[in-house]
Amino acid sequence: MAISVFDLFSVGIGPSSSHTVGPMRAAGRFVDELVARDVLDEVADVRVDLFGSLAATGAGHGTMPAILLGLEGYRPETIETDDMERRLAAVRVEGKIQLAGRILLALTEADMVLHPLTQLGHPNAMTITAVGAQGHEVYRETYFSIGGGFVVTEGESGAQGDGEPADDNGFRSAADLLALTERDRSSVSQAMMRLECATRTETEVRERLLHIRDVMVACQTKGMSRDGYLPGNLRVRRRAHDWFARLAAEDPDRDPAFAEDWVNLVALAVNEENASGGRIVTAPTNGAAGIIPAVLYYALHYTRAGRADPDDATVRFLLTAGAIGSLYKERASISGAEVGCQGEVGSAASMAAGALAEILGGTPQQVENAAEIAMEHSLGLTCDPIGGLVQIPCIERNAISAGKAINAARMALRGDGTHRVSLDEVIDTMWATGMDMSAKYKETSTGGLAVAVNVVEC
Repeated sequence: MAISVFDLFSVGIGPSSSHTVGPMRAAGRFVDELVARDVLDEVADVRVDLFGSLAATGAGHGTMPAILLGLEGYRPETIETDDMERRLAAVRVEGKIQLAGRILLALTEADMVLHPLTQLGHPNAMTITAVGAQGHEVYRETYFSIGGGFVVTEGESGAQGDGEPADDNGFRSAADLLALTERDRSSVSQAMMRLECATRTETEVRERLLHIRDVMVACQTKGMSRDGYLPGNLRVRRRAHDWFARLAAEDPDRDPAFAEDWVNLVALAVNEENASGGRIVTAPTNGAAGIIPAVLYYALHYTRAGRADPDDATVRFLLTAGAIGSLYKERASISGAEVGCQGEVGSAASMAAGALAEILGGTPQQVENAAEIAMEHSLGLTCDPIGGLVQIPCIERNAISAGKAINAARMALRGDGTHRVSLDEVIDTMWATGMDMSAKYKETSTGGLAVAVNVVEC
């Protein structure tokens, strides 16, 4: 099992892990390769070609400016929103970037070549070509942004498959994971912690997970503090600010009767912040980034374990969610452009449901059942963002799916963990459903709500 919880939960920027974070990382990798090959000083021009979904909805997802910033050497993990906005404003005025921060080149968003009807090995593909002064090709690479900010090249594998566990603690299926917990008489979070401790100490794992939690909380807090309208021509009004003011007045003591309202608020706040290009944690993607923070909020405020030891509950929650998320990444996909929104909010709801089940005292079998229930009732969910923006239906969908995750966890805990459809079966079904789904429902803004509402893409 090669996917770490820190790959699934990584700090980046909005509005999209596959269309913003991934392309920025790809551009950064391209620059790193130029430096490693010692050919940076030969570059006189750079050509960027975008294919499939990156070309179809890149304008609304911030793909082009993300690539420009990546070529300059910025990274989604560290770039600050204010710095990003200032640098992009300067690039747009000057019409030039500084490749790797050193080589001045004439390159703008408008110079990028779009091929929305051409699909390479993955719906999210981009080719970057460095050209020398005499017009010769210095270096060229094709990248695939495969969801959650993950990027692979043509020569790397992003394929699905069962495979064999890498070692005695590895797992590539839910069945493997349950067998590990039975063998070691452990919880899902303990099994995942053992894997993480192969590369870092338990103290480091805990500290990094608590940092991820803190970034999530900072994101939701910022989302609740800002009002006005989200970027783009949809004129979507921010709601989290007003909702927070009303809820804080109505429920100062966090009465459980208001729990669903707070869960909805956290999901909305995170995804409004994501839609505005703010700092976000992929969970496992940006489009689904509000679900796990919202359900974690529920776990910390409305469960006995969460109130007793918030830090320990956070670590267990995120480890369990990461174990489940790794199965979706290994066996299927978390890319909306590849399998529709079932791969984004469906995966996140499944991860959150299993994680909450553990915090509520569920057995590994009940955790697996909760994760299965949440995805079973997300199957077939389309990705059809209006105007190519991660706003409608994405923001509300996070709140709805957070509620679904909580319900799935509670349903699972009413049973004993036995159920007819396994998590592995539902993951495989999600993948098959995504393969059968029409491309117009997979983040191309050419079907569903995206065409039912007459809005020109930004």
